[in-house]
Amino acid sequence: MGSLTGKVAWVTGAGSGIGQAAAVALAKEGATVVLTGRRKAPLEATAAMIKKAGGTSVSKPADLMKSASVNKVASEIAKKYGRLDILVNNAGLNIQQRSWKELSPKGVDEVVHGNLSSAFYCTSAVLPLMRKNKGGVLIHTSSVAGKVPSLLSGPAYSAAKHGVVAMSHTINMEECVNGIRSCVVCPGEVATPILDKRPIPITPAERKRMAQSEDVGDLIRYIACLPPHIVINEVMINPTWNRGYVASLQRGKS
Repeated sequence: MGSLTGKVAWVTGAGSGIGQAAAVALAKEGATVVLTGRRKAPLEATAAMIKKAGGTSVSKPADLMKSASVNKVASEIAKKYGRLDILVNNAGLNIQQRSWKELSPKGVDEVVHGNLSSAFYCTSAVLPLMRKNKGGVLIHTSSVAGKVPSLLSGPAYSAAKHGVVAMSHTINMEECVNGIRSCVVCPGEVATPILDKRPIPITPAERKRMAQSEDVGDLIRYIACLPPHIVINEVMINPTWNRGYVASLQRGKS
Protein backbone atom coordinates (compact mmCIF):
# COMPACT_ATOMS: atom_id res chain seq x y z
CA MET A 1 0.00 0.00 0.00
CA GLY A 2 1.42 3.38 -1.04
CA SER A 3 1.50 6.61 0.94
CA LEU A 4 -1.25 8.05 -1.26
CA THR A 5 -3.66 5.10 -1.23
CA GLY A 6 -7.22 6.45 -1.07
CA LYS A 7 -6.15 9.90 -2.27
CA VAL A 8 -7.29 11.62 -5.47
CA ALA A 9 -4.88 13.67 -7.59
CA TRP A 10 -5.56 15.88 -10.59
CA VAL A 11 -2.59 16.37 -12.94
CA THR A 12 -2.75 18.91 -15.75
CA GLY A 13 -0.50 18.72 -18.77
CA ALA A 14 -0.50 14.98 -18.08
CA GLY A 15 0.06 13.83 -21.64
CA SER A 16 3.82 14.29 -21.75
CA GLY A 17 6.93 15.46 -19.94
CA ILE A 18 6.78 16.42 -16.27
CA GLY A 19 3.01 15.99 -16.08
CA GLN A 20 3.16 12.45 -17.38
CA ALA A 21 6.03 11.52 -15.06
CA ALA A 22 4.24 13.05 -12.05
CA ALA A 23 1.00 11.25 -12.87
CA VAL A 24 2.74 7.88 -13.09
CA ALA A 25 4.69 8.50 -9.88
CA LEU A 26 1.55 9.51 -7.95
CA ALA A 27 -0.37 6.50 -9.26
CA LYS A 28 2.45 4.16 -8.23
CA GLU A 29 2.18 5.67 -4.75
CA GLY A 30 -1.50 4.65 -4.66
CA ALA A 31 -3.37 7.77 -5.74
CA THR A 32 -6.25 7.70 -8.20
CA VAL A 33 -5.09 10.18 -10.85
CA VAL A 34 -7.28 12.38 -13.04
CA LEU A 35 -5.38 13.20 -16.24
CA THR A 36 -6.08 16.44 -18.11
CA GLY A 37 -4.63 17.99 -21.25
CA ARG A 38 -5.90 19.31 -24.54
CA ARG A 39 -5.49 16.10 -26.53
CA LYS A 40 -7.02 12.76 -25.65
CA ALA A 41 -4.43 10.47 -27.30
CA PRO A 42 -1.44 11.54 -25.13
CA LEU A 43 -3.61 11.21 -22.00
CA GLU A 44 -4.54 7.68 -22.99
CA ALA A 45 -0.83 6.89 -23.44
CA THR A 46 -0.22 8.09 -19.87
CA ALA A 47 -3.22 6.08 -18.66
CA ALA A 48 -1.75 2.97 -20.30
CA MET A 49 1.54 3.54 -18.46
CA ILE A 50 -0.32 3.88 -15.17
CA LYS A 51 -2.36 0.74 -15.80
CA LYS A 52 0.80 -1.23 -16.63
CA ALA A 53 2.27 -0.05 -13.32
CA GLY A 54 -0.81 -1.30 -11.46
CA GLY A 55 -2.27 2.16 -10.85
CA THR A 56 -5.66 3.78 -11.46
CA SER A 57 -6.44 6.80 -13.60
CA VAL A 58 -9.16 8.49 -15.61
CA SER A 59 -8.68 10.82 -18.59
CA LYS A 60 -10.50 14.16 -18.69
CA PRO A 61 -9.40 16.14 -21.78
CA ALA A 62 -9.98 19.89 -21.51
CA ASP A 63 -8.67 23.23 -22.71
CA LEU A 64 -7.34 24.68 -19.48
CA MET A 65 -7.18 28.16 -20.96
CA LYS A 66 -10.99 28.21 -20.74
CA SER A 67 -12.34 28.60 -17.22
CA ALA A 68 -15.62 26.86 -18.09
CA SER A 69 -13.73 23.75 -19.20
CA VAL A 70 -11.67 23.77 -16.00
CA ASN A 71 -14.77 24.15 -13.82
CA LYS A 72 -16.43 21.26 -15.65
CA VAL A 73 -13.57 18.87 -14.84
CA ALA A 74 -13.40 20.07 -11.24
CA SER A 75 -17.17 19.53 -10.85
CA GLU A 76 -16.87 16.00 -12.26
CA ILE A 77 -14.09 15.22 -9.78
CA ALA A 78 -16.18 16.52 -6.87
CA LYS A 79 -19.23 14.57 -8.00
CA LYS A 80 -17.40 11.28 -8.58
CA TYR A 81 -14.95 11.27 -5.68
CA GLY A 82 -16.19 13.90 -3.24
CA ARG A 83 -12.59 14.94 -2.62
CA LEU A 84 -9.40 16.20 -4.22
CA ASP A 85 -6.21 15.76 -2.23
CA ILE A 86 -3.59 16.83 -4.78
CA LEU A 87 -3.58 19.28 -7.67
CA VAL A 88 -0.51 19.25 -9.91
CA ASN A 89 -0.78 22.49 -11.87
CA ASN A 90 1.66 21.52 -14.59
CA ALA A 91 0.12 22.58 -17.91
CA GLY A 92 2.27 25.09 -19.74
CA LEU A 93 3.67 26.12 -23.10
CA ASN A 94 6.03 28.44 -24.90
CA ILE A 95 6.34 29.82 -28.40
CA GLN A 96 9.22 30.26 -30.82
CA GLN A 97 8.62 33.95 -31.54
CA ARG A 98 9.42 34.97 -27.98
CA SER A 99 11.84 37.94 -28.10
CA TRP A 100 10.50 41.50 -27.81
CA LYS A 101 11.21 42.17 -31.48
CA GLU A 102 9.11 39.14 -32.49
CA LEU A 103 6.45 38.99 -29.76
CA SER A 104 2.87 39.63 -30.82
CA PRO A 105 -0.29 40.21 -28.76
CA LYS A 106 -1.48 36.77 -29.87
CA GLY A 107 1.75 35.22 -28.61
CA VAL A 108 1.47 37.06 -25.29
CA ASP A 109 -2.08 35.79 -24.82
CA GLU A 110 -1.07 32.22 -25.63
CA VAL A 111 1.87 32.15 -23.22
CA VAL A 112 0.21 34.03 -20.35
CA HIS A 113 -3.06 32.13 -20.57
CA GLY A 114 -1.30 28.80 -21.08
CA ASN A 115 0.99 29.18 -18.08
CA LEU A 116 -0.66 31.59 -15.64
CA SER A 117 -4.38 31.92 -16.30
CA SER A 118 -4.79 28.14 -16.51
CA ALA A 119 -3.06 27.74 -13.14
CA PHE A 120 -5.37 30.34 -11.58
CA TYR A 121 -8.45 28.69 -13.09
CA CYS A 122 -7.51 25.24 -11.75
CA THR A 123 -6.59 26.59 -8.32
CA SER A 124 -9.81 28.58 -8.01
CA ALA A 125 -11.83 25.56 -9.10
CA VAL A 126 -10.44 23.15 -6.50
CA LEU A 127 -9.99 25.32 -3.41
CA PRO A 128 -13.67 25.12 -2.35
CA LEU A 129 -13.52 21.31 -2.29
CA MET A 130 -10.21 21.34 -0.39
CA ARG A 131 -11.61 23.81 2.14
CA LYS A 132 -14.64 21.59 2.60
CA ASN A 133 -12.40 18.60 3.31
CA LYS A 134 -10.02 20.69 5.46
CA GLY A 135 -6.87 19.89 3.53
CA GLY A 136 -5.04 19.37 0.28
CA VAL A 137 -1.78 20.12 -1.47
CA LEU A 138 -1.31 22.14 -4.64
CA ILE A 139 1.93 21.70 -6.59
CA HIS A 140 2.64 24.17 -9.39
CA THR A 141 5.28 23.82 -12.09
CA SER A 142 6.97 27.19 -12.58
CA SER A 143 10.55 27.49 -13.82
CA VAL A 144 13.94 28.92 -12.92
CA ALA A 145 12.76 31.63 -15.34
CA GLY A 146 10.07 32.28 -12.75
CA LYS A 147 12.82 33.35 -10.33
CA VAL A 148 15.40 34.89 -12.68
CA PRO A 149 14.11 36.64 -15.83
CA SER A 150 15.41 34.89 -18.92
CA LEU A 151 15.73 36.11 -22.49
CA LEU A 152 16.24 32.47 -23.47
CA SER A 153 12.74 31.63 -22.23
CA GLY A 154 11.38 34.99 -23.34
CA PRO A 155 9.71 37.90 -21.55
CA ALA A 156 6.16 36.52 -21.69
CA TYR A 157 7.17 33.11 -20.32
CA SER A 158 9.37 34.66 -17.62
CA ALA A 159 6.58 37.02 -16.55
CA ALA A 160 3.96 34.26 -16.50
CA LYS A 161 6.15 31.91 -14.49
CA HIS A 162 6.98 34.70 -12.02
CA GLY A 163 3.22 35.01 -11.63
CA VAL A 164 2.90 31.31 -10.82
CA VAL A 165 5.49 31.69 -8.04
CA ALA A 166 3.61 34.65 -6.53
CA MET A 167 0.29 32.83 -6.86
CA SER A 168 1.57 29.81 -4.94
CA HIS A 169 2.90 31.86 -2.04
CA THR A 170 -0.37 33.78 -1.68
CA ILE A 171 -2.27 30.48 -1.41
CA ASN A 172 -0.22 29.57 1.65
CA MET A 173 -0.71 33.05 3.12
CA GLU A 174 -4.50 32.75 2.92
CA GLU A 175 -5.26 29.03 3.06
CA CYS A 176 -2.85 27.76 5.73
CA VAL A 177 -5.67 28.11 8.28
CA ASN A 178 -7.69 25.64 6.20
CA GLY A 179 -4.99 22.98 6.18
CA ILE A 180 -4.20 23.67 2.51
CA ARG A 181 -0.57 23.67 1.36
CA SER A 182 0.95 25.06 -1.82
CA CYS A 183 4.38 24.36 -3.31
CA VAL A 184 5.89 25.89 -6.43
CA VAL A 185 8.51 23.80 -8.23
CA CYS A 186 11.06 25.75 -10.30
CA PRO A 187 12.92 23.43 -12.68
CA GLY A 188 15.90 24.45 -14.73
CA GLU A 189 16.35 22.81 -18.10
CA VAL A 190 14.36 19.59 -18.32
CA ALA A 191 14.38 17.32 -21.35
CA THR A 192 10.68 17.66 -22.23
CA PRO A 193 8.84 18.30 -25.53
CA ILE A 194 8.66 22.05 -24.76
CA LEU A 195 12.32 22.20 -25.82
CA ASP A 196 11.15 21.60 -29.38
CA LYS A 197 9.88 25.20 -29.35
CA ARG A 198 13.35 26.63 -28.69
CA PRO A 199 14.51 28.97 -31.48
CA ILE A 200 17.94 27.28 -31.29
CA PRO A 201 17.57 23.46 -31.43
CA ILE A 202 18.82 21.35 -28.50
CA THR A 203 21.05 18.42 -29.41
CA PRO A 204 20.41 14.86 -28.15
CA ALA A 205 23.68 15.02 -26.17
CA GLU A 206 22.53 18.21 -24.44
CA ARG A 207 19.16 16.67 -23.58
CA LYS A 208 20.84 13.70 -21.89
CA ARG A 209 22.71 16.06 -19.54
CA MET A 210 19.55 17.90 -18.54
CA ALA A 211 17.18 17.00 -15.74
CA GLN A 212 14.70 14.37 -16.91
CA SER A 213 10.92 14.41 -16.52
CA GLU A 214 11.13 11.49 -14.11
CA ASP A 215 13.45 13.49 -11.83
CA VAL A 216 10.88 16.25 -11.44
CA GLY A 217 8.00 13.76 -11.29
CA ASP A 218 9.64 12.03 -8.35
CA LEU A 219 10.12 15.38 -6.60
CA ILE A 220 6.41 16.10 -7.06
CA ARG A 221 5.60 12.67 -5.62
CA TYR A 222 7.77 13.43 -2.59
CA ILE A 223 6.04 16.76 -1.99
CA ALA A 224 2.63 15.12 -2.27
CA CYS A 225 3.59 12.50 0.31
CA LEU A 226 4.66 14.98 3.01
CA PRO A 227 2.63 14.93 6.23
CA PRO A 228 -0.19 17.52 6.49
CA HIS A 229 1.67 19.70 9.01
CA ILE A 230 4.57 20.33 6.60
CA VAL A 231 4.75 22.45 3.45
CA ILE A 232 7.68 23.06 1.12
CA ASN A 233 6.82 26.54 -0.10
CA GLU A 234 9.26 26.61 -2.99
CA VAL A 235 11.91 24.33 -4.46
CA MET A 236 14.37 24.62 -7.35
CA ILE A 237 15.73 21.61 -9.26
CA ASN A 238 18.51 21.78 -11.85
CA PRO A 239 20.81 19.50 -13.81
CA THR A 240 24.29 19.18 -12.36
CA TRP A 241 25.72 20.12 -15.79
CA ASN A 242 24.08 23.54 -15.78
CA ARG A 243 24.50 25.05 -19.24
CA GLY A 244 24.24 28.58 -17.86
CA TYR A 245 27.05 27.95 -15.37
CA VAL A 246 29.18 26.21 -18.00
CA ALA A 247 28.76 29.14 -20.39
CA SER A 248 29.85 31.56 -17.64
CA LEU A 249 32.93 29.46 -16.93
CA GLN A 250 33.84 29.41 -20.58
CA ARG A 251 33.42 33.18 -20.88
CA GLY A 252 35.65 33.59 -17.84
CA LYS A 253 38.43 31.65 -19.57
CA SER A 254 38.23 33.57 -22.84
